[in-house]
Formats: sequence, C-alpha cells, structure tokens
Amino acid sequence: MRRLLDIVLLYKEYLVLSLCILVSTFLLAGNNNTQMQTIRSLSVAAAGVAQDVVGIVPNYLDLEAENRFLRERNLTLSDQLSRMREAGAENARLREALGLKARSTYTYLAAQVVGKNFQPLRSTITLDAGEEDGVRFNMPIVTHGGVVGRIVATSAHYAVGQTLFHHEMRTSAKVQRSRADGILVWDGGAGMKLKNVAKTLDVRVGDQVVTSEYSSIFPPGIPLGIVTRTFEVAGDLFRTIEVDPSADLYRLEEVFVITQVPDTSRIVLEQRAAR
Repeated sequence: MRRLLDIVLLYKEYLVLSLCILVSTFLLAGNNNTQMQTIRSLSVAAAGVAQDVVGIVPNYLDLEAENRFLRERNLTLSDQLSRMREAGAENARLREALGLKARSTYTYLAAQVVGKNFQPLRSTITLDAGEEDGVRFNMPIVTHGGVVGRIVATSAHYAVGQTLFHHEMRTSAKVQRSRADGILVWDGGAGMKLKNVAKTLDVRVGDQVVTSEYSSIFPPGIPLGIVTRTFEVAGDLFRTIEVDPSADLYRLEEVFVITQVPDTSRIVLEQRAAR
C-alpha cells in the first residue's frame, strides 16, 4: 500500500492531467451546442484526411507489387505467344516439306436449343437450324466448353442432336497429356467413362480428354472432359477411367454446329475391313 501511495505521489501531476483530459472529453461529448458540433465535425474530417494520407503508403506498395506481377505475367504470355507462332510456322514448313495434307479449316453455324429430351439413356436436343441452313447428318455439335454431340436427324428448319449422355454415343478420344487412346462412352452414370485404355498407359486425375484424329465425325483436339477418377480392377486388362464432360450438357442454350461432312468413303472402308 505504501509503495502504491509513493507511485501516486511521484506521478500526481500526470494523473491529475489525465483525469482532467478525461473529464473534459466527457463534457465535450455531452455538449450539443453549435460551436461544439462544429469542432467535432472538423475533428472527424481532420482524422479522415490523416487516415487517407497514411493509407496511401500501403496502397502504393500494393499497387507497385500488382504492377510488377502484371508486367511479369505479360512478358510470360508474350513469350508463350511468340513460341506458339514459331511452332505453327515450323509445323507448316515441315508439313509442306513432307508433302502432308494440310488440315481442313471448319466453319461454325450458331443455333439455339429449342427442345431438350433427357429420357434415361436417350439424351437429345432440338436446334432451330436445319437442312436449309446447311446442317447435315453426323455433323458435330459443340459449345465454348467442348463437345456436345452429333446431328442424328434433320428437317428443313430444325435438327435433332444426340448428346454425349446417350447410350448409343461412342466418341474416339485421347488423353491430351499422355496421348493414350480410348473410346468415350456413357453408361447411365453422372459422368462418362474412357474405355479400352490399357493398364500400362499413363492416365492421371485432372488430365484433359480430347477428340482424337481417329474419329470419323469430330475434328481432333476438341475438349471432351476431365479425368476425375482412375482405378484398376483385378483380372481386367483395361483401366477404369471416369470423365466429367467439359460442356455443361444440362444447361445448353446456344450451341455451334461444325459444318464438316464425314468422309463416307472412309466410313464404308472401315466398316468393310471390320467384317
């Protein structure tokens, strides 16, 4: 107790000053006359200006870091674009030197989805484009996400498309990273399966599956889906691979028809050789 009293006597001036400031603050806060309101408004405004000035420093540092990141990102993208252009030019030169056929360029016909049929095992869509628009049997249907399906019936102004979620749909596919070939099918589940992929081939979760050059309907390289699961069954020669489709097949509104007609001579020849 004696020690506490000594401390109070030693710092009594500071304690009295603090008490006076505290009492004055309470008195000022409770005073609502015009002069005090003006003083409080000026004080708040001054505090806000001071906070803005102090806040400039961290904001400036954040902007500088963001600008540095964007400059580095822009440089990386520019380098990638330059490499892609060089690779494209080199590919064209090599194909010309080897006498290989140039890949065809395709045109896209936009169409609205005006009807949907999600019956079990028979998923189809109806488009507002038909034969008079250039739509033909077996033409591919795609969206910005990837493959939707193929045209299976046409009239003058409408067409019906078979989606990937149809039990008769079979799509020649390839794992983009490892180049493993397979057949993409739907067996009634939430996703699809990549069949006929040997256990020895490298397929991992997250790999993108695209159309392969072996398809007689789809151009190569169009996204089909992403590998979500892969496992092996004892005694089976092939790996079980589950794939989530790239295109949202249940929320289709606008699609594109690739106006390429399958090479019927190739299809007939392959069917003849398979007999």
